[in-house]
Amino acid sequence: MFKGILIEKESETYSARVGNIDEARLPDGDVLVDVQYSTLNYKDGLAITGKGPVVRSFPMVPGIDFAGTVAQSADPRYAVGDAVVLNGWGVGEQHWGGLAQKARVRADWLIPLPKGLTARQTMAIGTAGYTAMLCILALERHGIGASHGDVLVTGASGGVGSFAITLLARRGYRVVASTGKLQESAWLQELGAAEVIDRATLGTPGKPLQKERWAAAIDSIGSHTLANVCASLRADGAVAACGLAQGMDFPATVAPFILRGVSLLGINSVTRPFAERQQAWRALADTLELATLDTITTEIGLEAAIPAAHELLEGRVRGRIVVDVNR
Repeated sequence: MFKGILIEKESETYSARVGNIDEARLPDGDVLVDVQYSTLNYKDGLAITGKGPVVRSFPMVPGIDFAGTVAQSADPRYAVGDAVVLNGWGVGEQHWGGLAQKARVRADWLIPLPKGLTARQTMAIGTAGYTAMLCILALERHGIGASHGDVLVTGASGGVGSFAITLLARRGYRVVASTGKLQESAWLQELGAAEVIDRATLGTPGKPLQKERWAAAIDSIGSHTLANVCASLRADGAVAACGLAQGMDFPATVAPFILRGVSLLGINSVTRPFAERQQAWRALADTLELATLDTITTEIGLEAAIPAAHELLEGRVRGRIVVDVNR
């Protein structure tokens, strides 16, 4: 038996609770992992609260990230005692996830714990930091460098946004942070933002083409915000789009793409190839000032994860939440 969060749905009743789970109930997989840490992401918040159609089958253990050590392995790539990390792959949505003391998954979904990082640090980074780095690498592959001009980060107070600010600043970019929490301006500037703007300036319908302001952007908001970001990019700029907090609609025109040659780069963090995942994690280990993790991370135990999921969706969480599943 092990402890975990179990989401169940019977008729119209949706529930999430911490309880004891029989190991025999774990789904099929090549590798059994003793989980040390997981996290709370936006998807986890939706899954635990039932406020979004994230969970595809029931019962379900949420948690799209985890780090731990291999307890059993039927795959030669991993041996008992190996430290491993998982991000994405439908874990916590279609396959039991990391908000539990044990997880059984496919070996293809794992990577070795990145050198220079502890299990806790990888979960302080989690899918949020990993996604932020995927966005930055996409912009850099597109040819956007620090000398090209300001980079806008929307949803700046959230997990992806706070990491994007820190990582961009560490790589020499001048960062403009867009947030609905202007009271967090000082904190965002500590992370590396040179300027903070109110998200209200981007969150409502705007003109198809607007004043050229940003060389590039990282957007986790979607909807009107993303449309306005595209409309205000400089010529040949690019936006890496990785989220839909405002909505999955995209009420825009083709004008910025045709008249200014801007590019919209979609970021899928869920099913990246092994080599790309390793590249992103190496870049994270090389770029991050690990002491910064303490300023953006709150650690909680498994029992506190359910109320924290509600706070996350209500916008009352700053930065990252790490879950120690063994306390």
